[in-house]
This record gives sequence, structure tokens and C-alpha cells, in this order.
Amino acid sequence: MSLPESLRLDVRQRAEDRCEYCRMRHRWEPFQSYHVEHIVAQQHRGTSTLENLALACRHCNLLKGPNLTSTDPDGDAVVRLFHPRTQLWHEHFSMDDGRITALTSVGRTTMFLLEMNAPHRLELRQENLWDW
Repeated sequence: MSLPESLRLDVRQRAEDRCEYCRMRHRWEPFQSYHVEHIVAQQHRGTSTLENLALACRHCNLLKGPNLTSTDPDGDAVVRLFHPRTQLWHEHFSMDDGRITALTSVGRTTMFLLEMNAPHRLELRQENLWDW
């Protein structure tokens, strides 16, 4: 099911054309598509409403998939992933010189699953610190 273009535009504008997970700006990756994704996948009864949609870079979207949880890399606990509509990014993550650091188990689990500090992603953020 395709989303109305007006809804896609609303999601992009709200996100300021930035991935709501890793905070990459689309203009830093002009040849990569950014996706309007369901935070809670439709297969898990997620709706196609503004409250359940987020802008995600290709990297984060493909790694997140329909997942709602993952295993905390510092233990065996199953932890919900970061939810950009109900949680604040700065409460779960911080950024220093382009490197994302987790502040909570939600941040740690999300950061690990989405490989937020993969070398090419870290390099891209560091090259664009002036545009943060």
C-alpha cells in the first residue's frame, strides 16, 4: 500500500530531511534514498499515520526492518528499539565528533542493531559536523 505524497512530505518536513535514528542528513547522501518507514510495521498492526511514520536513511531502514526489539549487546535482555515518536533522541543518545554514544539500554540496543557508528557512517558525520 502506497502512502499519499502529502503524508510523505509531512514526515520529511517534520524530520527536517534527516534520518530519525542515526541523524544523517539526506543531503550528505544525495544518491541514497531515504524512506518513510513504519516505526511499528504493518505486520505488527502498525498504522500508516503520521504518529507511526519516521524518516529513515536506507542503512537504518534496512537494518531495522520490522523489528520492534533486539537483544541488548551488554546482556541478554530483550529491549525495545528507539521510537522516534514517543522518545526523545537526546535522552537515549549523544553525539561527540560525529560518534553516537548510547545513554540507555534502548540507545545501546538500537545503536548496535542499526550499526550507527559503522566506519563509513562515522566518517560522513565527521565530514559534515559544520552542517549538524
